[in-house]
Amino acid sequence: MPYCVRPAPINIEEEEYIMSNAIRIHRHPLSGHSHRVELLASLAGIKHELVDVDLLAGAHKAAPFLDLNPAGQVPVIEDGETVVSDSNAILVYLARKYAPEWLPLDPAVEAEIQKFLSFAAGEIASGPAAARLITVFGAQLNEERALTVAKTAFERLEHHLEGRQWLVGDAPSIADVAIYSYTAHAPEGNVSLTPYPNIRALLARIEALPGFVGMQATKVGLAA
Repeated sequence: MPYCVRPAPINIEEEEYIMSNAIRIHRHPLSGHSHRVELLASLAGIKHELVDVDLLAGAHKAAPFLDLNPAGQVPVIEDGETVVSDSNAILVYLARKYAPEWLPLDPAVEAEIQKFLSFAAGEIASGPAAARLITVFGAQLNEERALTVAKTAFERLEHHLEGRQWLVGDAPSIADVAIYSYTAHAPEGNVSLTPYPNIRALLARIEALPGFVGMQATKVGLAA
């Protein structure tokens, strides 16, 4: 059960105690980078609360948000006095501190996971994520290039998943979390998942995990 959605507290003191011990995730509900952080927190049972940042109003480019992240980007987490930005850095931080099973210490396994974090920050960001930015947010990006990069990235991912249940090893890891959001929502950017049965099977396995929370859908592109 995600900790950011709770029944009414028994009393105010209990509520204040619980939330004071929760990680604050500053996010936007349509941001895949934000969602991957929410997803790990929920899957791993890490207490958290969601703080929406109004990107359309420019809240991410003004104080007090810039005091948390001078880059003016979501997500950002506050864990007591510790502030961490960049979604992949946050995944590593949360796994190391609260959910080590999501980032095993074996050097070879960790190296493979890091490769997929780079894949998420590279090909996934430049491909399906960029294509979705065009349709959802009206970003002035090169659609043809984004669709080409998405096709190449998904072909590579599809091939890698042949005979595998998870991206790395025999259990889900932050590698799977990192690629999930923008891959699952690729149709919103006019990127079809139909040609990729292995990818669709991976997404279904992630969605079947206890604690899974989805990202808000947008009826655009092929998802319209």
